[in-house]
Amino acid sequence: MKTFKQSTASLLTTLVMCFGLASCAAPLMFGGVVGGGMVATDRRSPGIQVEDEAIEQRSATAIRENFGDKEHVSFTSFNRKLLITGEVSSDRVRQQVQQLVSRVENVRGVENALVVGFPSSFSERASDALLVAKVKAAMVDTEDVFANVYKVVAERGTIYLMGRVTEREAKRATEVVRGVSGVKRVVMVFEYLSESDLQAMKPKPLPTEPTTPTPVMTGAGVPLTTNSPVSTPVK
Repeated sequence: MKTFKQSTASLLTTLVMCFGLASCAAPLMFGGVVGGGMVATDRRSPGIQVEDEAIEQRSATAIRENFGDKEHVSFTSFNRKLLITGEVSSDRVRQQVQQLVSRVENVRGVENALVVGFPSSFSERASDALLVAKVKAAMVDTEDVFANVYKVVAERGTIYLMGRVTEREAKRATEVVRGVSGVKRVVMVFEYLSESDLQAMKPKPLPTEPTTPTPVMTGAGVPLTTNSPVSTPVK
């Protein structure tokens, strides 16, 4: 069995402690470091990241105002595409939830993964929280997977992957996640980029400014050029 690096193990322990008090559907994101110190960053603009948080809050408010605490519904937004997970009491409620959040400001797409059934138990949500932490740790430990470009959501052993990735990246990340113990199924909710799109997103090197050499001055305070005669003052 593969042993986690010490930093990853510490992170995993912290995440498990935090998730014991939080919803199991909450997304996790942190940086992946690859050889040479290159860090893959979130491929959304800062403005879209803020908007995704606002979409999640507005969606949760809409459900709370219409259903109170009767239904277990969680929301994860990535690049304004909204994933709905959890359990509801009937198919009618399932459709109502989708209709409500489809009207939330700035939502441009909805992936409805709600199931009809009893709400998951606290132990099931804690197990999902641990599973999310294990998945993210596995990504960090895999050199060719940039963990920071993915959002990971777990619901009763099913892992939902969100992000802006190429087909190559999606395939590799899915392979890694399927190899994590406890994962029952992987659902890809990706926005696909072409390889050329990915190259265009990479930061451009800063242009170097031409430098003007500092002139060498003669004893008389005149710049010394190749054509200037050199004279030594007589003392």
